[in-house]
Amino acid sequence: VYESRYFMNRSTIIYSFRRASNIHKNYPLPLISSQNKNFEIETNNCKAHLPQIISIGKMAPRQDQDSSEKSSLVENGKSANRNRSMEVGSYQSQTSSLSEKHHHSHHSKKPFCNSLTKFHAVLIFSLLSVLIIKFARKDAVTKPEILLVATGPYRLVEAQEGQRFFDSYEFYDGPDSLGSAGYNTYVGKAVAKTLEIASVRKDLDPVSTKEEEFVYMSSSPNDEKGLRDSVRLEGKRRFERGLFLLDVRHMPDGCGVWPAFWLTDEANWPRNGEVDILEGVNGQTVAKTALHTSDQCDMYAHVAPYDKTGEWEWVTGIPETFTGEPDFKTAKAADNCWVMAQHQWANEGCTAVHDRNNTLGKPVNDNGGGVYALEWDPENRYIKSWVFSPRSDMPENLIQSIDTAGLEDKSQKVMPDPSTWGLPYAYFAIGKDTGCSADHFKNMRIVFNLAFCGNVSGNRFFRECPKESKEFNVTNDPVLTCDAYIKSNPEALKEAYWKIKGVYVYEREFETPEKTDKGSQSQEE
Repeated sequence: VYESRYFMNRSTIIYSFRRASNIHKNYPLPLISSQNKNFEIETNNCKAHLPQIISIGKMAPRQDQDSSEKSSLVENGKSANRNRSMEVGSYQSQTSSLSEKHHHSHHSKKPFCNSLTKFHAVLIFSLLSVLIIKFARKDAVTKPEILLVATGPYRLVEAQEGQRFFDSYEFYDGPDSLGSAGYNTYVGKAVAKTLEIASVRKDLDPVSTKEEEFVYMSSSPNDEKGLRDSVRLEGKRRFERGLFLLDVRHMPDGCGVWPAFWLTDEANWPRNGEVDILEGVNGQTVAKTALHTSDQCDMYAHVAPYDKTGEWEWVTGIPETFTGEPDFKTAKAADNCWVMAQHQWANEGCTAVHDRNNTLGKPVNDNGGGVYALEWDPENRYIKSWVFSPRSDMPENLIQSIDTAGLEDKSQKVMPDPSTWGLPYAYFAIGKDTGCSADHFKNMRIVFNLAFCGNVSGNRFFRECPKESKEFNVTNDPVLTCDAYIKSNPEALKEAYWKIKGVYVYEREFETPEKTDKGSQSQEE
């Protein structure tokens, strides 16, 4: 049971429509007629309209009804009209005049039925349009979405060089994180420039034999706190993939020193992952690349030996569960990237180690620096890492890419092609059909920092810096001993500085899978 009101042909006639639930059983649906501009409505028989409404007449029953049913219907209509005479009496005169008007019109054979209301016509037309669209959509052949994937050639998205270098970063101001717990405090940009621990200077480049701009970052002793004031840069841009190149001419080195160049989303760590591209402690000379993730990111049986030149770091000395004694009888490859993986050190991650022992720290500095490259390519399902030092080891394509990255003329820029660089020393399988889904790494930004001692460099201080440990020993505690050494501001800390030519970030262009498939087929042929 419902009620609605309609306005009929610009007139003021209003009628109420009630108890219409059974009308559709006995009467044909109105049809839209295009005989006039008002989109008039027709029925199969115009001599009777809409029973149980006002005295406009009676709607014709279906053609298959017998005469007795028709007579009964008409009588029912009359009875309903009499019962409602009080309700619709005020409309009788207007209805009669309207019927008479239509009776003398050119549609006199179908009085009133051809012009019930414009509103009725528009309403029914709208409903039919909705139905037509609905069924048309079901039958229509929808155009498939064009899927684009990042598998095209690389394009330059950031060239961080010279005076523009610091524009790509925010200076973190505050203590070191609890996870690192370094013996240092990071200072803001203004303080860093005042202390001259973050600057851009011009030097003679032995490679190009020209004066070039270089970025310098270091630290400064803080007499009040005892800690060192240092620099931590956090990139402004977020990445979901990319090729990251660091052209460094000198990196921080020495006991108690802990420099790092890495990717992370620290606000969502370890869920969004961490990739350590360059990281060394206590004067280490072998490069490593490490991934730190949430659970279910395992490289075991997913990385073939021929995919890389390096090896997994081996873990031993993990304390036994019940006795707590170090277990040096058991050794395991650090190939599980989960920060809480069993039989690995806490936050060990999966760590790949370079096959040469002159790829980090002092040997690289003595060779005039090097280039650290990391390719994060989820579409091709891998993360790769290279170290090129000295410069004579660099592929020609890589040299040209870096040398032309800062040119204003885009046509002269050379794009990198890692497929021509040889095998990486580190290879991590990520993405579909691997042990580590690609969504373990997302929304990451570049971070530079220079820390001292703390949870890594400090805890390893006795083993890796025995001479300094003996001189500055504090209650046989490696971390406190490391802190005491750094607080003494030794001459060796003069080597704890960054000298950077530039950071270059590339991303693959998007293309359709069809193009990718054709390209791969042509290569196979």
